[in-house]
Amino acid sequence: MELSPSVKYWLNFLHPVMMWGLLLVSLYAAYLGLQVQRTRSAQGEEKKELIKGRYTIRHNQIGSILLALMVAGSVGGMAVTYINNGKLFVGPHLLAGLGMTVTIAFSAALSPFMQKGANWARMTHILLNFTLLGLFTWQAITGVQIVQRILSNA
Repeated sequence: MELSPSVKYWLNFLHPVMMWGLLLVSLYAAYLGLQVQRTRSAQGEEKKELIKGRYTIRHNQIGSILLALMVAGSVGGMAVTYINNGKLFVGPHLLAGLGMTVTIAFSAALSPFMQKGANWARMTHILLNFTLLGLFTWQAITGVQIVQRILSNA
């Protein structure tokens, strides 16, 4: 089944738009995670007030959505590249994307350990997620360069 040139062209922009949205969602998840940490260390009235924010539940829900969409976006970006070019381009963008996919999977896999109170898992989760945000920033920069190339070749 051959896609029309118009469909192939517009498919190029589905991945970047999705990933920029996920970058924003990642920043929101980080905010929620920081609120979870604040809640854990708070005491008295402050803790009662923070608990009302249900930050742990919201952080877990957003994290689950983020995991699913990031894996789908990663695979989708590679699929569109392959459909349009018959190959993948091994470079910083692809490698950072694969690194992000592995990092978010490992980070999410720590959830059962954190729920049982393992502090090592919590600290590793935080470290992995800050690494993920760094990779995501690099991914955004290299992705803009790719989109600019696509637009200039149109």
